[in-house]
Amino acid sequence: MKVERATIEDIPGLCTLLDYLFEQESEFEPDKEIQSRGLSAVINGEDVGDILLVRQTSEIVAMVNLLYTVSTALGARVAILEDMVVLPKYRNQGVGSKLLDYAIQFAKEQGCQRTTLLTDDDNEGAHRFYQQHGFSRSSMLTFRQSLDD
Repeated sequence: MKVERATIEDIPGLCTLLDYLFEQESEFEPDKEIQSRGLSAVINGEDVGDILLVRQTSEIVAMVNLLYTVSTALGARVAILEDMVVLPKYRNQGVGSKLLDYAIQFAKEQGCQRTTLLTDDDNEGAHRFYQQHGFSRSSMLTFRQSLDD
């Protein structure tokens, strides 16, 4: 298995992974057109972020997004980790751990001083997974407002 940066050619496989992720998330619905647009914006956008993936031969089996911003509290670049997903048949085999460890090191190499992520409130398995990898629960709450009206 190989961990690498995603390219535009990887978007169909990444959309398949996002379908699995969005099945688990209560706030989002799969939509390949919208997902493709978002993935393209990350891949093509200078300094927007990086999408990392795990490839087994030609199949994309896992992915994670690192989106970059600046923290005024730290006075430095930080990463927001999003869309971490592993194909079901590859789960519980260390693929997610390998990808997450790689992503954290990759973020450090990009000059990031912190990584933040969100999980569904009731996803206890994800909470345990991230805590095993050094993440701790924040006291911050997430609020969203749709601006598409």
